[in-house]
Amino acid sequence: MTGTSAPVAHDPHQPQDLVGIGIGPFNLSLAALAHGLRQREGAGGFGFAFYEQRPAFHWHPGLLIDGATLQVPFLADLVTLADPASSWSFLNYLKARERLFPFYFAEKFHIQRAEYDAYCRWVSELLPGLHFGHQVEAVRWNPERALFEVDFTRLDGDANDGSADAEAALGRAYARNIAIGIGTEPYVPVPLKPLADVPAVPVLHSADYLAHRERLLAAEHVTVIGSGQSGAEIFLDLLRARPAGAEKLHWLSRTEAFAPMEYSKLGLEHFTPDYTRYFHALPEAVRDRLVPGQWQLHKGIDAGTIAAIHEELYRRTLHGGWPDAVLTPGVRVRTAGRVAAARIELHLEHLQQGTRSRLTTDAVVLATGYRERPLDRLLMGLDAYMRRDGSERPRIDEQFRLVLDPGVTGEVYVQNAERHTHGVGAPDLGLAAWRSATILNSLTGKEHYPLPRRTAFTSFGLKQREAPGIPAQAPPLMPLDRQR
Repeated sequence: MTGTSAPVAHDPHQPQDLVGIGIGPFNLSLAALAHGLRQREGAGGFGFAFYEQRPAFHWHPGLLIDGATLQVPFLADLVTLADPASSWSFLNYLKARERLFPFYFAEKFHIQRAEYDAYCRWVSELLPGLHFGHQVEAVRWNPERALFEVDFTRLDGDANDGSADAEAALGRAYARNIAIGIGTEPYVPVPLKPLADVPAVPVLHSADYLAHRERLLAAEHVTVIGSGQSGAEIFLDLLRARPAGAEKLHWLSRTEAFAPMEYSKLGLEHFTPDYTRYFHALPEAVRDRLVPGQWQLHKGIDAGTIAAIHEELYRRTLHGGWPDAVLTPGVRVRTAGRVAAARIELHLEHLQQGTRSRLTTDAVVLATGYRERPLDRLLMGLDAYMRRDGSERPRIDEQFRLVLDPGVTGEVYVQNAERHTHGVGAPDLGLAAWRSATILNSLTGKEHYPLPRRTAFTSFGLKQREAPGIPAQAPPLMPLDRQR
C-alpha cells in the first residue's frame, strides 16, 4: 500500500490515535516511527493518519541544485538517531535501491540534497497511512466525544460545483491527538513584495530558483539578496554559468559579512537535546534575546561553499582583470521599483556607513529565508483553549505539546513551529528523529523509543536538567566476560 493510493477511512466510531497535518520531513519522520510502534510490544493497535495538500512529497524542489549537499550528515535521516534498526532508514533505502556498496565506497558523510529528497519520497510512497492531496481546513475539540475533529478537502474532487463529487471531496477525521507539521513559507521582505507578487517581474524567491534558472541565466544582470547557504549556492551556480569578464552579478546581504556557518564540534552541540532542554527552561525574555544572536549557527554558509566561490572568482583573475561581480554585505533594500517596464531599481542603504545608493538590475533572487507558517488560521477552533506567552505566541511545553486548557484531554504536538520555546534546533533535520520519538513516548505514556540521558559534552548551565522520563543514572553495561 502506498501513501498516494491508499483509501481514506473516516469511521467516526474508530478515531485515530494520531492525526498528522502536513507531510514534510518532520511529520514524515513521526509517521515512520509511529509505524514502528505497531511492531512493538503493547502498541499493535496504534492508529494514525497523516494529511498533506500537495499531490506528493517534495522537499525544496527549487533548491535541488546539482551538487548541493545537506548541511547535516546522512545519519540525520527520518529515524536513525532514534531507531537505527528501523526499516525506514537511509541505509535501508540504499539497500532497497542496490546502492549500498557504491555508497560505502563513495565515503560520503554529507549526501546531496537531491538524494535526501529521493529517500524521503521513497518512504512517502511505501509508508501506509499517508494521504496526499488532502487539505486540512480546520481543527476543533469536541468535548462530548473527547476527540479532535479534523475537517479536510480532498483536492482531487471538485468542491465548488455542488455535485455529489463535491460532497465526497469533503471529509472529517477524528483523533485523540494531533501533530502539526505544516512547515515554513518563503519570506519576502516588505520593500520587494509588490514586485515579487507580479509574475511577469523577475523578482523571485530562492525556493523557485530552479524553475526560473534559464530565465536568470539569460538576464543581463542578476542580483542575489541574502547571505545564507541558499544565497551562496545560487550565486555560485550563476557565477559558474556566466562568461569570464561578463559575469554581471551583485550579491547583497544585511549581515555584516559573508560569514561561515558555525560548524565546530562544540558549536554543533547547540543542536542536541541537551541544549534544547536548557533553552526551553530559560525565561521567555532571555530566549527572545538569544535567538537573533545565534544566526551564524544556522544562517551562515558552509565553509566548502565559501571556498568554492572564492576559487571561482580567483580563477577568473588568472589572465588579468577582475570578474564583474560585486559582493557587498551590510546592505539593506529600502525600496524597490520598476524602471522602463523591464528593469528593476533597488534603493540601497549601507548600515555601517549610513550611505545610500541605487542599483539597476534585470532580475532579483531573494535568498531571504523562511518563516514559520502561522498556526492561527488552522487552529482557530482551538483558540479559546490555547495558552499564550507575553508576545501572544502559543505556549509549548518541553515535550512539544501546545499548552491547552485542562478540559482538552487530547494533545496537540507541533514540529518546527517552536523556535521561540525550543531554540535554533527546531528546524534542524538532525533533531527530527529525537523529537518524533519524544512525541510518541509522550503520547503513549510509554518509552517505546529509549532516548539518551545525555547528548553533549557541554554543560549549558550551572543547574543541570535531566531528560524527562529518563532515569538520572543510565544502567551500567555488563562486561563481556560476564555475559558468557
